[in-house]
Amino acid sequence: MSLVVFEDVSLHLGGKRIVEGLGLRIAEKDRIGLIGPNGSGKTTMLRMLAGETAPDGGSIRSAKNLRLGYLPQDVGVDGGRTLLRLVLDSVPGKADLEAQLTEAEAELERLNADPDHPEYIERVTEVGGRVGELHERLAAFEAAYSEHQALAILAGLGFRDGDSTRDVGELSGGWKMRAVLASLLFQRPDLLLLDEPTNHLDMPSVAWLSEFLKTYDRAFVLISHDREFLNEQINKIVSYEPEGVRQYPGDYVQYKRQRAEELELLRNRQKNLQREREEAERFIRKFRAKATKAPQVQSRIKKLEKMEIIELPDEQATINFRFPPAERAGKTVLEVEGLRKAYGDQEVLRGVDLRVQRGERIALLGVNGAGKTTLLRTLAGEIEATGGSYQFGHKTKVGYYAQHHADTLDRTLDVYTSVKRATEDATHQQVRAALGAMLFGDQEIEKSVGVLSGGERARVALAQLLVEPGNVLLMDEPTNHLDLESSERLADALGTFDGTLLFVSHNKAFIRALAQTLWFVEDGKVVVYPGTFDDYLEARRVEGGEVSAAAGGEAKGKARPDGREARPKKKAAPAPKKDAKAEAEARRRRQKKLKPLERRSGELEKTIERLEREQEERTTKLSDPSNGDATALSEAFARAQAELEVAMESWSEVQEELERLRAT
Repeated sequence: MSLVVFEDVSLHLGGKRIVEGLGLRIAEKDRIGLIGPNGSGKTTMLRMLAGETAPDGGSIRSAKNLRLGYLPQDVGVDGGRTLLRLVLDSVPGKADLEAQLTEAEAELERLNADPDHPEYIERVTEVGGRVGELHERLAAFEAAYSEHQALAILAGLGFRDGDSTRDVGELSGGWKMRAVLASLLFQRPDLLLLDEPTNHLDMPSVAWLSEFLKTYDRAFVLISHDREFLNEQINKIVSYEPEGVRQYPGDYVQYKRQRAEELELLRNRQKNLQREREEAERFIRKFRAKATKAPQVQSRIKKLEKMEIIELPDEQATINFRFPPAERAGKTVLEVEGLRKAYGDQEVLRGVDLRVQRGERIALLGVNGAGKTTLLRTLAGEIEATGGSYQFGHKTKVGYYAQHHADTLDRTLDVYTSVKRATEDATHQQVRAALGAMLFGDQEIEKSVGVLSGGERARVALAQLLVEPGNVLLMDEPTNHLDLESSERLADALGTFDGTLLFVSHNKAFIRALAQTLWFVEDGKVVVYPGTFDDYLEARRVEGGEVSAAAGGEAKGKARPDGREARPKKKAAPAPKKDAKAEAEARRRRQKKLKPLERRSGELEKTIERLEREQEERTTKLSDPSNGDATALSEAFARAQAELEVAMESWSEVQEELERLRAT
């Protein structure tokens, strides 16, 4: 059965063709990966499927009573209800059932008030039967969409136990996205539309979502820049190619093979036709004047006129950059001794000791809030350490890219000027080369930063770094907002960088392509694993241990993604008898740790409230020109904002630790 059918659909936006004469059918069990370069129209396609954008021509037909769920990249959620209530109330139909039941029960009460009415027995029987049926339907509804399932989904996406009662208005943008995603997964719509769902997830949450989608028995359309995540889920590709939207059966790896074979066949066909054309033209030139060859000449002329003309599709523009040789730094490029980062009593980083040698490529892994970004920001000099020290080595020059840099660009500047001002020494040729590598052509570089999409602004920030990268690169989630192909090309580009690289990413393919060493940031410490991501996973398998949560593994014995208990594949060995005395001692130690953490949590919450209040006051003053020195106010605002972000990360770290202790 077809859920959605596109018939000869066309759409043009701003003079650009998004689709032309598109025919597409989405069936009940289709698992579609929607791919293409940034700006090709992937998000617009999802909006058409969701009914938010109408085509210029053709028609889009949906199945009757189709239940559809759409997760855009930017979500808006109003406060005024708890997180759990947001998820539970997201399923359509329950409120209508409850209203019908209330009305039927009220009618039954009115009938019972007048038992002498001549139609009393008939009416009471009818209404009573309706009340019973509605109760059954409501009970079945609540069984199908239980609170237990909602809580299991929230836990899988990284929410803590106490979060379910929080007002959704208190959540940050990334956590609001998780809340909306949770509500969509809970609804189990007939067709699920997901636009980069992993952008705000850490590796454990990505792993959980991957397992959930593997068991999802309904249709979905997925956009993702993470090749491995995409490849694990899909059985069909819809791709924006230079010649138009194309469709291929199979996963992403099969698509790449099919596309390569298709282009190779096309090239061979083009060569064969060109050879035939040249031979026919030579025969015509040679024998045109000979009367005895006139029939053969005319035959070849007609053949030339009918001969197919094959044009190979233009190659799609992708990031294409090769780093120039970096200035050679000393053997040891970074030494970290006893590094601490704290806010109040809570330490985000506790006595971290690290050493980085020239040329190392290091991936920082850990759950959201563990301190990965805090460590990078501290090393980049964006925030100050509380204690300890770090020192970059001889002849090191540090380049830093962070997700928030794209949001801090001056929106009044054009793209070229924004990159040119990032460094004093860059030549015009260097700026143009960096912008060209980030897919900004002659017209695009004149655009105002203010009109760019989030992905385009991210590429401007990356171009600023490429102009003068230095010999030590610190990068925080560089593939977010890039399309799949550009993410892979960025990995290729960084593979040519002969300096030192430290980066945070939840993209497993990106980590596999680059990382030679892993830093696991957990519980305020950094544990170093001297090997690749695959080395680490293999070592854990050989040892029989569980994969660290930071690496996106799932602990054994957890519930399935849908909230139901997992069925063991093998009979487990009998568990050893527990020592009651040891258990009591463990509880005592756990309680001893819990109390100070709970106290710190309360202190941090008060501190965050105070800092937010002070920032609001500063914002008011900055908007009033009569309020003294604007420069001093701006500097104070920036310092306080950094303190606030550290406090928020510290609070998140405390909550993670509390959750871990309470679960043991």
